Amino acid sequence: MWGGRFSAAPSELMQAINVSIGFDQRLADQDIRGSLAHAAMLAQQGIISEQDHADIKKGLAQVKGEIAEGVFPFSDDLEDIHLNIEGRLRENIGEAAGRLHTGRSRNDQVATDFRLWVRDYLDHFGAQLESLQGALLAQAAAHTDTIMPGFTHLQNAQPVTFGHHMLAYLEMFARDKSRFEDCRKRMNESPLGAAALAGTPYPIDRDMTAAALGFDRPLANSLDAVSARDFALEALSCAAICATHLSRLSEEIVIWTSAQFQFVSLSDAFTTGSSIMPQKRNPDAAELIRAKVGRIMGALTALTIVMKGLPLAYSKDMQEDKEPVFDAFDALSLGLAAMAGMVADMTPNKARLADSASAAYSTATDLADWLVRKLNMPFRDAHHVTGTIVALAEKQGKTLDALALTDMQTVEPRITDDVFSVLSPLASASSRTSYGGTAPSEVEKQVARWKKLLPSA
Repeated sequence: MWGGRFSAAPSELMQAINVSIGFDQRLADQDIRGSLAHAAMLAQQGIISEQDHADIKKGLAQVKGEIAEGVFPFSDDLEDIHLNIEGRLRENIGEAAGRLHTGRSRNDQVATDFRLWVRDYLDHFGAQLESLQGALLAQAAAHTDTIMPGFTHLQNAQPVTFGHHMLAYLEMFARDKSRFEDCRKRMNESPLGAAALAGTPYPIDRDMTAAALGFDRPLANSLDAVSARDFALEALSCAAICATHLSRLSEEIVIWTSAQFQFVSLSDAFTTGSSIMPQKRNPDAAELIRAKVGRIMGALTALTIVMKGLPLAYSKDMQEDKEPVFDAFDALSLGLAAMAGMVADMTPNKARLADSASAAYSTATDLADWLVRKLNMPFRDAHHVTGTIVALAEKQGKTLDALALTDMQTVEPRITDDVFSVLSPLASASSRTSYGGTAPSEVEKQVARWKKLLPSA
């Protein structure tokens, strides 16, 4: 395709390092969409004839069908998906294929294809996140009053509800969805028509091609249009944050399903066994999601390093933009699908959760708050009194709600039996009625809010 300037073919090593068809064939659909939009614009502007336009449309439809059927003859000799499609188009329709590239370059062509591909995947992530949010919401709705321990430092802190815990992740993934949507808005500008770097002398209509491809507008600077990859970096940044949330939930599932915790169970659908230990049920799906975060973060780092020293405009280094994005997005898509399945599959162990919620004096803060509210005690003094009572209960091997009133009164004589109304885990959680709190009544309100916000709920 570019051999007129050269008298010899590239060496095998040059061919090996230069060829990208092995991975960029994933851009075939986007490349054809871009070419159809470009051809329609060329015809409308009188740059190519209507007959050439008709032949190009017919030929591209044939190419698309061959790719869909798995019979397209991909060739390393043609380097990339763009030249492969153009070469096959020439075989199918002859001379008219050569007119398709009028007014554009592979530089703006690949930039357009890649933006379209990333944009398509951002929409895909939005749908997947909505599915995961729906699974979390279903668990929250079913467990608005299921008591469990809330942790800080992975130590029992205060009782919460399982529904509240699920809603915490729903909120995280809602922000992830919002980030992908914001990223999509920012990247939704068309490079097509910027040509190699300086624009083109042909009377093209970039607004027409932008609209045809669903972009909001053309990119305003031709140098920026062909050289920018910040849209991919931003998408990877959003993916890395989302993957971090997946990893945190994965870590909790790994912990919760352990014999030491037994907070939840997973069915055979999301666990595996051991080749030597027949009793094992391993949460491998959660572990693999947790591990894939490294690949996604690595992709962000890799592309950042590729781009950090490039002068304007296009450099061949930018061929290295696609593989890390493809790999990272594949990993995130699989992780989101697997997590939605696991969350829906989880069965909380209510008895175990309730028992653990009462351990480690998790209602101590409720005792301190009671002293403040009922006895008008300064919180710091209440904190000290509560610590002394906890030490007394620990010495007797009892939970706070099992400690005798007379024993508490040896520390603070004004304590009455009303104190027992806040010392059980359920009473503790139920008292947390501030907006966003863990009280079942508040969780029910948040569930109702999310059922309105999630179209699929």
